[in-house]
Amino acid sequence: MYQGTDGETLERAMQILVALGDIYGADRLVQVRSVQIAGVSFKNIGEAGLEWISSLQGQVAVPSILNPAGMDLCRWREMGIEEEFAVQQFRVVEAYRRLGVSVECTCTPYQLYASLAGQGDHLAWSESSAVAYANSVIGARTNREGGPSALAAALVGKTALYGYHLDQNRVPTHSICVEADLLEAADYGALGFSAGRAVGGGVPIFSLNCQPSPDHLKALGAALAASGSVALYYVEGADLKPPWRDREEDIIITKEDIQHVYQEHPAQGADLIALGCPHCSEAELEQIAGLLEGQRVRTDLWICTARGIAERRPDLVRRIEATGARVLCDTCMVVSPATERYRRVLVNSGKALAYLPGLCGTQAAFGNIECCIRHAVGGS
Repeated sequence: MYQGTDGETLERAMQILVALGDIYGADRLVQVRSVQIAGVSFKNIGEAGLEWISSLQGQVAVPSILNPAGMDLCRWREMGIEEEFAVQQFRVVEAYRRLGVSVECTCTPYQLYASLAGQGDHLAWSESSAVAYANSVIGARTNREGGPSALAAALVGKTALYGYHLDQNRVPTHSICVEADLLEAADYGALGFSAGRAVGGGVPIFSLNCQPSPDHLKALGAALAASGSVALYYVEGADLKPPWRDREEDIIITKEDIQHVYQEHPAQGADLIALGCPHCSEAELEQIAGLLEGQRVRTDLWICTARGIAERRPDLVRRIEATGARVLCDTCMVVSPATERYRRVLVNSGKALAYLPGLCGTQAAFGNIECCIRHAVGGS
């Protein structure tokens, strides 16, 4: 492939993988079970990215799925997306579809297909929160791939063996003792927002006085990856154990540290409330529907989820949208240009809190899910 005997597309893909392997000292390639590809929103990749993807030929060698796009592919007009952007976004999605990539645009592919990743599997996933979940909760092995390197891995079916694919890079670097009761996903997002800043690109291991759910761990990893660049973390007492432990840097995070994240980004004044970063699970849709029951929203409320989840639970979608809220698929508030027309966005996500100001030019406010729903129905 590298020498071009299998065509130009695979030659270019191998050049990317070999270059990464050279940079990071890999001695070989490794087969991957699946690929998750970022670089989908036209807002992020632009005309140059679209041109590159469109130039590729052939079919992916392993199951591959897309990250969120810049709009709901069915309801983009309701989001206020301009037709010019929509046309370009559809071209991006179609270019991936031609290559055999599943165009279910989600940052939580593990909520749709358990077959994409299992403990010990090598992957080539891109989206930061998906990478953190795959490494830390599922126990798979993946680096945080860029869009081009993930697509190259999808076409070849392999990736370079370096980074988090190797045991020696999966050892904890920081021990974090959390002296606070974490009650819901936003608390775990606040913890990740605070801890990510402290550990940067390290590998933390958390000592918690509570038992997190999968949605809690999803929120923690997403915030760690956004405020820092954490791709792997551990929780003491969980099934996933580090390969070994050396001496770690000790960090204590208190109840006051968690509360500071809320206080530093007060909920007042939001003209958009956006939930689902990462995409909402069925359990989270159920909670939102229950909190909204019998009420009417007065401030724009978006709930972002994978289309497969929404289609699996149309009853929840109907209950939520009966209140005037919108359940949006294929996209999220971070990657959509539709967010840019709002001045201040209230979220319950540490990831969105970290990304919104820089990527969308909007102020970000932070609250738990009850706070978000209260502001949506009561007005900000």
